[in-house]
Amino acid sequence: MRPVLVTGATGTVGRHVVDGLRDAPDVAVTAASRDPDRARDRLDCPVVAFDVTDPTTFRDAFADVDALFLVRPPALSRVRRDIVPALAAAIGAGVDHVVFLSVIGADRNPLVPHARIESWLAESGVDTTFLRASFFMQNLSTTHREEIRRGELPVPAGTGATSFVDARDVAAVAVETLRTGTTGSYTLTGPEAIEYDAVCRRLSAMLDHEVTYDPPSLPRFCWSQYRSGGSLVRAAVVAAIYTTVRLGLADRVTDDVRTVLGRPPIDFETFVRDYRSVWT
Repeated sequence: MRPVLVTGATGTVGRHVVDGLRDAPDVAVTAASRDPDRARDRLDCPVVAFDVTDPTTFRDAFADVDALFLVRPPALSRVRRDIVPALAAAIGAGVDHVVFLSVIGADRNPLVPHARIESWLAESGVDTTFLRASFFMQNLSTTHREEIRRGELPVPAGTGATSFVDARDVAAVAVETLRTGTTGSYTLTGPEAIEYDAVCRRLSAMLDHEVTYDPPSLPRFCWSQYRSGGSLVRAAVVAAIYTTVRLGLADRVTDDVRTVLGRPPIDFETFVRDYRSVWT
């Protein structure tokens, strides 16, 4: 049995990774969580206490672990201070394969924290798999759920297109690479790039109400995010992400999901049908 530790185990991708590994006959999966009791209520697998910024949790978390599924905590951007010590401890404890949930374009954008994590891992000597995922379709069913329920999608994406990928496909690729020890870099996208006005038209066609797209300016978007309770820093980060869409940098489509899984990626209509109840 291959012992695998999953970080971000209750998150959008991590919980599907746990489910996939739990059903695999050749893997023993453990979930890592800052709140083990809460994680045990949500996951059907062993759970260990782990906080990437707390060295006192490293020894127990990494004991007897061969492979690690790594998710960067969104609040942490100072990689060398906040994340590298945990990675060094993992490798020192015997972890020989790290599958890292990165972002599309990390290989070309040294400013994103994911790029710095990739760089450190590449130089560490450990076997690595970088999953450079495009925007999750599930962002529409979580982050933008209430807005879509109200019949709007106010994001500053302009006329740019996005190669949305279903988080379940990302998780399935992670499970396969963790089980088999497959290394390399994969850019994970859906089967097409979609502009946001088309996203709204498709949502409108499949839901019981109309959804409209009226892209705000970047300053207006940041201000609305701040007024709704978010921080200006987070609003600026989200605005920067959507700027990549506006500039046409988020529309790359690849066949990497099919390459790993032997099937096409989940399409947008299937995603909407599967999640329809969250918007109605």
